[in-house]
Amino acid sequence: MNVLQKINYEPAKVKAGYTDRILNIDLDNIDINITKLPSDFKDKYIGGRGYAIKLIWDGTTADTRHDSPENILVMAGGPLGNEPGFPGTGEFIVGAISPLTDTFIDSNVGGHFAPLLKLAGFDALSVSGISRKDVVILVDGDAKTISIAEAPEYDKEIGEGSILFGAELLKDVCAGKYNDSYAAVTAGNGACNSRFGIVNSLYYDRRRNRIRSKQAGRGGTGTVMRQKGLRAVIAVSSLPKANGNNAVNPKEVRKAGSALRKVLRQCDPEQLHLAAWGTTVLSEYMDKFHIFPINNYQYGQSPESSKLFSEIFLDRYFSKKVPDGCYFGCNLACAKGAEDVILTRGPQAGQKVSVDGPEYETVGAVSCMGIFDPHYVMEYNWYCDEYGLDSISTGVTVSFFMECVQRGFLSKDDIGYNLEFGNIDTADRLIHEIAVGEGFGKIAGQGVARGKKWVAEKYLSKNNVPVKDVTVELNKFGMEAKGLEFSMYITKESLAQQGGYAFALKGPQHDEAWLIFIDQVHKELPTFALKANALKWFPLIRTWFNAAGLCKLPWIDVRHPDAAKTKNPAKNSPTLDYYVQYLNATVGSKKSLQDIIDDSERLYILQKLINLRQGKGTRSSDRIPLRAMGPVYFNEFQARAEYYQNWLNEQCEEKIPEDPKEQHKLLMEKRMQAFEHLCDAVYKEKGFSSQGIPMPETVERCGLMDDKARKLLDEFNMFDN
Repeated sequence: MNVLQKINYEPAKVKAGYTDRILNIDLDNIDINITKLPSDFKDKYIGGRGYAIKLIWDGTTADTRHDSPENILVMAGGPLGNEPGFPGTGEFIVGAISPLTDTFIDSNVGGHFAPLLKLAGFDALSVSGISRKDVVILVDGDAKTISIAEAPEYDKEIGEGSILFGAELLKDVCAGKYNDSYAAVTAGNGACNSRFGIVNSLYYDRRRNRIRSKQAGRGGTGTVMRQKGLRAVIAVSSLPKANGNNAVNPKEVRKAGSALRKVLRQCDPEQLHLAAWGTTVLSEYMDKFHIFPINNYQYGQSPESSKLFSEIFLDRYFSKKVPDGCYFGCNLACAKGAEDVILTRGPQAGQKVSVDGPEYETVGAVSCMGIFDPHYVMEYNWYCDEYGLDSISTGVTVSFFMECVQRGFLSKDDIGYNLEFGNIDTADRLIHEIAVGEGFGKIAGQGVARGKKWVAEKYLSKNNVPVKDVTVELNKFGMEAKGLEFSMYITKESLAQQGGYAFALKGPQHDEAWLIFIDQVHKELPTFALKANALKWFPLIRTWFNAAGLCKLPWIDVRHPDAAKTKNPAKNSPTLDYYVQYLNATVGSKKSLQDIIDDSERLYILQKLINLRQGKGTRSSDRIPLRAMGPVYFNEFQARAEYYQNWLNEQCEEKIPEDPKEQHKLLMEKRMQAFEHLCDAVYKEKGFSSQGIPMPETVERCGLMDDKARKLLDEFNMFDN
């Protein structure tokens, strides 16, 4: 590689979980700079998502867009990342101003990259500017050098991908032999041609003896990465990972980790079986409770769904012998993978590949297109990862256009071929077109929000109908909010998850408030008050996990046996006690769970301020499609008529109409009223105005009322005159 810039440095040692250093790369000037953080920075912003929010709040403006040079791409771990003695500590955040939402987005991802970056001396990497050439950044803690080099050119098959490119690059820098002291993040050419490009986190798996990948999938962070001319970042350190955080009290760290591993070992086989089946186990649960997305979320269940249940993937694809943790020491080991999968479609047809996944969300993306072929799930998974496309946004976008055809808003002539639910051939064709930016893929690669505008203009050019009527119809089933496509859960029957999607600051992504399971499966949020409270509390604890550098699954997906004895079992507080113990033992604090929630609220409110600045922070931005609230079309109502009729009988004091179509109309009216009522209640819980804007006292209480915040709130008339 042709080195454009290189510096020598002395890696800062990790102390109590932190290095207190940020690596800044300016690609406009090919410049490398190291920032030493003030002592109170970590106390206020924790790490991970918190560092990303703060850096982007300070470094961007209301005019910043995803392709602006001043947009900042942040990769940040947390103080509790990199501890093999505690499960789930390989997580980090990739954050930026999003190509889809035009506001802050962050995506949580696992692997070895953040732990190695920390051992190489940095809590976070911040990249600004745009390089004129594709470049690679190498942070080598062993050699004590940081380099920016021109990205190497490989043959076309490898060079356009994400994982193949990254694997070849790692082989080169490892002198031909893979090593788990090296890890990389990469983005493929599909990220150059769509707004929902992903960042792949690549690491060497000793057991499988190959490079594996995890994905920062949501919001287009890979698109930002490639827009900046950044092809890959490599982190290198051979320092020991055991007690790599140099915890204040390593004995207590081991004690907390041992207790959590015991719960996972005993309870997971009795509950979700994540260690055996991975997150594909959710498909069967979701289908049973009418939550599995079918035909663009029209239905939540199908007679064909069993073709995509977990035992199919376990029997046909997953290894029953290889434990699959995405970082050392995690005995939940839910990062499933498959070897020797033969591709039958696309430009690589006939090739034998390794597949990392699928996760539940990818399975749901395929069923959302009305497809129930498990082998196609594997192929779709591989191509999305290799191209660098978000499997969620891709599936939801394709599904949206399929429904546009179904409802007569698009024709075969508009697309170039017959795009319809269940048609693997045309769905597959469109995915490859998105990746290369050709044909109808140039339209679909823009996502649902921009796709709705394109369809409306196309339809209006051929039909003499009011613009408003077309837009209203498309908004009913265009499954996005704030510009981000919905993740893979039907919310028609879960008011709590409707709020989880609506109030999620980044857009409708489950990692901010995954309430569907506790609401609709466990039935643990039976009252309106419990739902409203959960919609404040759960996003805050989840924000903390993303700041601390932790995977949430050991907490939320494996219930501690003592949780049932607590006031609110859904919070799984006995397990959270282990996390509090782990935090205090690592950083030397004496925090309670409430202290953690308070710290997290500061980050949450700062992210909300970014949304306000970017025009996505008021009640109007919390609107969700009518399909997310209920069966927006009569065919959906008919599919669950008995359930909806019973719901009306329970909820309505007035007489229920006998005509099913009138019942459907009344049902939707009641669902919309319930959603507006939920907005009022949740805003009050959060300390917001009725328009969803933080009250000055809320911002003040979080210690965020500086001149910028005051000026912003003043623009919304939030101060009494």
